[in-house]
Amino acid sequence: MKANDGILLESGTGEMEILKFTVDGRLYAINVVKVREILPIEKLCKIPCCPEAISGITLLRGEVVTVIDLRYVLEQRHYEAYEEKTALYCEFNTLKVAFLVDAVLGIQRIRWDQMQKPDEILNTSLVIGNITLDTDIFMMLDFEKIVMDISPQTGITTARIQGIEAKDRSKIELMLADDSPMIRQVLKDTLNYAGFTKLRFFDDGKQALDYLMELVDRKGEDFIEDVQLLITDIEMPQLDGHTLTRKIKEHKILKKLPVIIFSSLITDSLMHKGDDVGADAQMSKPQIGRLVLMIDNLLGI
Repeated sequence: MKANDGILLESGTGEMEILKFTVDGRLYAINVVKVREILPIEKLCKIPCCPEAISGITLLRGEVVTVIDLRYVLEQRHYEAYEEKTALYCEFNTLKVAFLVDAVLGIQRIRWDQMQKPDEILNTSLVIGNITLDTDIFMMLDFEKIVMDISPQTGITTARIQGIEAKDRSKIELMLADDSPMIRQVLKDTLNYAGFTKLRFFDDGKQALDYLMELVDRKGEDFIEDVQLLITDIEMPQLDGHTLTRKIKEHKILKKLPVIIFSSLITDSLMHKGDDVGADAQMSKPQIGRLVLMIDNLLGI
C-alpha cells in the first residue's frame, strides 16, 4: 500500500494529512508526507550489538533499511513476531527507516490548528501534539527524536557546526519558529557561535505571524529594521511553516522578508512544497552547518 496515494497536494493550506496507527492498543499519528509506503516486513536480519530499539535490517525496494521496534520505544516491550506487524517506511532528515506498528487505521485530513501542544509537564516526551477526532485522542509522535535518541549522530547537533565562520553578525536580527525545545537550543548555540546575537524565538507559526503583523501595524515598511530574516520549521501546532511562509509572501509589505524553511521534511520529492509557497531557501535539519552560509547569502553579508 502506498501512503501517498490521494494525499493533500497543495502547500500552505493550513491542512495536513495524518496517518493513524496503533501500538499496543494506543492511538498515534504521523504526518503522512513522511511515509513513503506501508508494507509488511518479509525478512528481518538481526544485527549484533545494536540498540534494543532496533529490530534489525531488511530489504525494501532494493534498499537496506533499518527497522525500529516502535513498541519497544514506547512501551519497553519487544514485538515477538515481526512478520505479523505492519511497517511504516519513512523518509525524513535525509534518512530512510521503517517502524514496526500494530496496525494502520487510515489517513485523515485535519487542520494544523486541531493539533494541540502537550502540557508543559509533557514537553520532554515523544509526543509533539495531541489531535482529538470525535472521542479519540491521537498522539502525534516525534519520529525525529526517536531516531536521534537511538542514534544521536543522525540528528541535528552542535557537532555539525565545525567549519562555520565565526564573525561579528550582531547587527542582524533573526526570527526563528520551531516547536521543539531541543532544536531551538541547537539553533541558538549554532547561531551564537557564528556571531548572531539578536535572535527571537517562537514556539509555533501563529506566534511568529502575530508578531510580524503587529510589527507591520506599528512600523509599516520599516518592519524590516526589527527583523531581517525568518527561519521556520514546517511541522508546528496552530500554524505550519508552509502556511506561515505563504501568508508572509502574499502580504504586500511582509513579502520582502526572506524566509528559510528548515525542516526534516526537506527531501527531493517535497522541495516543491516550499517552492510553491515562495520560500527563499530550504534546508534539511541535519545540514545545520550550511545554515549560516545560506543566511549570509540571502542577506548579502
